[in-house]
Amino acid sequence: MALNIFCWREVFVLSRNNDLKVVFFDVGQGDSAFIETPEGHQIIIDGGPNTALLQKLGKEMPFWDRDIDLVILTHPEKDHMTGLLKLLELYKVDYFLWTGVAKDGAENKRLAELLEKTQSKSKNFFLASLTGFKPTEIFFAESERDFSAGGAFIDVLSPLENLSGREVKNTNDSSVVIKLIYGKNGFIFTGDIGVSVEKKMVSAGIDLSADILKVAHHGSKYSTSNEFIQAVKPKIAVVSNGKDNSYGHPTPEVLQRLDNFGVRTLRTDQIGDITILTDGNKIYIQ
Repeated sequence: MALNIFCWREVFVLSRNNDLKVVFFDVGQGDSAFIETPEGHQIIIDGGPNTALLQKLGKEMPFWDRDIDLVILTHPEKDHMTGLLKLLELYKVDYFLWTGVAKDGAENKRLAELLEKTQSKSKNFFLASLTGFKPTEIFFAESERDFSAGGAFIDVLSPLENLSGREVKNTNDSSVVIKLIYGKNGFIFTGDIGVSVEKKMVSAGIDLSADILKVAHHGSKYSTSNEFIQAVKPKIAVVSNGKDNSYGHPTPEVLQRLDNFGVRTLRTDQIGDITILTDGNKIYIQ
C-alpha cells in the first residue's frame, strides 16, 4: 500500500505544470477558495457555510493527501468558517492565519477547541502522522505580515493592527485582506470588508493593484466602492454567492460599478466553481 501511494504521488507531482491555480469554490452563500502553487503548496482561504469544501477538495487533491500548508480564516462568521471546522478535524494544517478576534457562539467555541487540539499529539492525522507530529503554527493577521510559498507570495493588507483577543463591533470589517502575488499577476481577497475599510487601505497608500478581485461581502452594495475599484484596477472580479439568496447579492449597484470600470465579472451562482490559472504573465480562466 505504501509503495502504491508513493508511486501515485510521484505520478501526480510529475503531472504538475508551472501554473499557479486558484479555485473559487461554489459553496452557496459564502466564501471558500483553494490555491495550489506549481511547487505543490496548498492554501485554503475560508471554508464556506457548509461542508461542501471537503467534497471540492476531493477533486483538487489526491486521496492520500491530508496535509494543508496554510489555512486563512478571514473572519469568524458562519458563511466563511463552517467548512473549516470539519477540515480541522480531518486534515493536518501546518499554518493557520486569522485575526483571533473574540466572538461568542457555538462555532467560535468549536474553532477554539479545534485549534487547541492542533497543538496536541493526541490528534491522529493518519498518513500525515507518519512523518512525525508538528503542531499547527497559528498566526494573527496584521498589515505587513507576509508568507511565501515557493514562487508565490501572500501579503496581509488588513487589518492594519493586531486584533487578537479583542471584541469588535463589526467582524466583517475586521476581515483579513490579502494579496496573492505570482510573477506579474496579483489576486486580492477581501473577506467581507465594507467601504470604510476600503478607504483606510487606499488612504494608507497600500499597493492594492491586482488582476483579480474577489469582490467583498458577496457583492453587497456597501462594499466595492468606485475608489477601491480604481485603486485595484482589476481585469476580472469574482463574486462568491448563492443562488436566489435573500440578500440580493450581488447587488445591481456593485455590478454596475464594476462594469463602469470595464471589469469582467464572474459569479459562482451562475457558473459554479471558477478556476483561474496563471504562469506569472498570462491569466487563463477555466
